[in-house]
Amino acid sequence: MKRDAAVEAVFKPVRPPTTFEETVERLGTAIRTGLLAPGSKLPPERKLAGELRISRSTLRQALTTLVQSGHLTSSRGRSGGTFVAQRPPLHEREEDPLGRDARAVLDHRVAIEVGAVILAAERAQRAELDALDKLVERMAKPGAFEAYRRADIRFHIGVAEAARSPHLVTEMTEVQGQMSDLIGRIAHPEEVLSRSNTQHGRLVALLREGDADRAVPLMRKHIRGTEHILAGLI
Repeated sequence: MKRDAAVEAVFKPVRPPTTFEETVERLGTAIRTGLLAPGSKLPPERKLAGELRISRSTLRQALTTLVQSGHLTSSRGRSGGTFVAQRPPLHEREEDPLGRDARAVLDHRVAIEVGAVILAAERAQRAELDALDKLVERMAKPGAFEAYRRADIRFHIGVAEAARSPHLVTEMTEVQGQMSDLIGRIAHPEEVLSRSNTQHGRLVALLREGDADRAVPLMRKHIRGTEHILAGLI
């Protein structure tokens, strides 16, 4: 069946390096807007990975995330495959105020994280940066996501502490709590966590150099991955 231009755009190649995040956003948004109709079947895994120009493992991670969120269903057998859910979550639930305010939470995070990085590049002391490096080492160890997330929260609060602004620490603690509610809705593939933690390590190195000009865009890139995923789900 020939696709129209809008649907064809859903299956154009995904840009690296945020292939997992952008794939979730691309497919999730297409489902929520009705471009991919309820009950419709996605192309076979091999073909879909080829169209998007991503690895099959990355595609499976993205599809798993969308199955877990209720956007897709999966079945085995001769007539099986991956289908758009008959009743996908097209709108935020009325009883879910955080869903309606997700964009405000994400915007708040950008302002707090970027501001903390700028000041930390100017003010951070060696002991504070050493503590951040230890958290990076902790997140590099295999383990449950809950342990990773606890260290991740502590890392971002630590950046605010390195900025030497008590008010920023309070704001960062608040926004990390709000983000935990959002992040709990999505899958956490190991390769995505590893890439995120690599960015943590690079950020600490830039803070040691006092290089805010490179640290700020790195932080913006760091938090954009989560925004891509949530944009496709909420």
